Amino acid sequence: MPPTLASLVHHSALKLAVRAGGDRLDVPVRWAHVSELADPVPYMEGGELLLITALKLDAEDPEAMRRYVRRLAGAGVVGLGFAVGVNYEEIPKALVDAAEEEGLPLLEVPRRTPFLAISKEVSAAIAADQYRAVTAGFAAQRELTKQALTEGPEGLLTVLASQVHGWAALYDASGAVVAAAPEWAGRRAARLTADVERLRERPVPASAVVGGPEHSDHDDRVELHSLGTGRRPRAALAVGTASALGTVERYALHSAVALLTLTTERSRSLQAAEQRIGVAVLRMLLAGEPDHARAVAGELYGGLLDAPFRVLVAEPASARGHADASSHARVPGTTDQAEDPVGALTEVMESAAARSGETVLVVPEGERLVALAADEGAAAAAVASYAAALEDARASGAEGEEDELIVGLSGPAGPIAAAAAYKQAEQALSVARRRGRVLVEHEQLAAGSVLPLLADDAVKAFADGLLRALREHDATGRGDLVASLRAWLSRHGQWDAAAADLGVHRHTLRYRMRRVEEILGRSLDDPDVRMELWLALKATAPE
Repeated sequence: MPPTLASLVHHSALKLAVRAGGDRLDVPVRWAHVSELADPVPYMEGGELLLITALKLDAEDPEAMRRYVRRLAGAGVVGLGFAVGVNYEEIPKALVDAAEEEGLPLLEVPRRTPFLAISKEVSAAIAADQYRAVTAGFAAQRELTKQALTEGPEGLLTVLASQVHGWAALYDASGAVVAAAPEWAGRRAARLTADVERLRERPVPASAVVGGPEHSDHDDRVELHSLGTGRRPRAALAVGTASALGTVERYALHSAVALLTLTTERSRSLQAAEQRIGVAVLRMLLAGEPDHARAVAGELYGGLLDAPFRVLVAEPASARGHADASSHARVPGTTDQAEDPVGALTEVMESAAARSGETVLVVPEGERLVALAADEGAAAAAVASYAAALEDARASGAEGEEDELIVGLSGPAGPIAAAAAYKQAEQALSVARRRGRVLVEHEQLAAGSVLPLLADDAVKAFADGLLRALREHDATGRGDLVASLRAWLSRHGQWDAAAADLGVHRHTLRYRMRRVEEILGRSLDDPDVRMELWLALKATAPE
């Protein structure tokens, strides 16, 4: 620890005596400074022991001494050393009383103790303290490095928490807590998610201090540090302590930040290698080579291929022209990593998978993203929750860049049916775009009705063109062919039932259907014609 006034007083060679402020000797001394100026305050930084002989002071003037001592205390001077036997044989009572009144420690320096001896002692003690801090810092760094290499981030956090006499927590890219030490700290760290989110918006490296005695909800002081070297942080570290960190604790914290950053960057390199393997695995699955895909995946993605999975295709809503379900010729993984909002979805999936210990295969495909996630797994559930949150935000009018996202999700499939699942995901993506939805699952299409699909503008244009001639005929007042056609088709061509619905004779209805055939130039005996006409009526029906 740094030198204090008490350690100087207890130093036998200095022979210092306390004349005032004896209850404040435990304060650290940053430096010993000699000044005979009547006002040395402009040259003080705070934390000094000021040494004087009162050469230019009227030390016997009570009012002058009160002003002098008050200014020293206000400037942060921690003590005053007065040399006796030089200008004064003893410390004047006016100075002693002023020091007592202000609570400033006043030390008597005997004539045989030069100021230089005091300065050298303070300097030596400061140097020794700094050496101890550096030595302790290197020891902490070695222990942190050892734990990082042998036990991973969890072991590193345990040592760091011990070094700072507090707690430590690691967050992933989404702001979720992935590890904490001691174990109870996970609950405290989870309450800082909003602060971590704000930190992620700042360029790397970034840090922030939250909490502390001035906050009523928590008494601890928490330092947050972003981790990573890219444009956006890959993780964040939180350290909670009862007070501000000292030199040794600061060494330990900086070492932990460096080690975790290296770990993060190493993870990015490994992730890039894994992604290349993922591209190969996905290509083989889509090419109908599940056995080769399993061999390449090995233990990395093997578990994912041993159980039902879902295929997900996502792209920005602005990526027009990519939703064609027939565009199966695109080769995944041949272009750069997709940017936000698809990047945000990637973080959601990977973070959820990491927390649950499951495997997820994520592959960039131009502006799009293709992913394989375990059916009913954490990653798939996180995508559904994320999409629901974006839908809610859009409904409330709080749209931003990240809600401009569309996602198609296949039904459960295995390696043999991967190509079919990929096509399902693209079909669901196409429907999501037409409906203005964030997420559509293929199972919803199969379980629902085909009628919502008729809302497409191209379908409506076809329907209007098909029925235009009939509507023009009806507009002349010469009959109601459109309504008659609808009634006849809804009764599956049953003349009596359809005529009853219309309130006309069946011969009248037969005449009208012949007119429909004549005007359209198509036979109602053709089931394809009947189907097209029925869908056209549905597509143009008023809502």
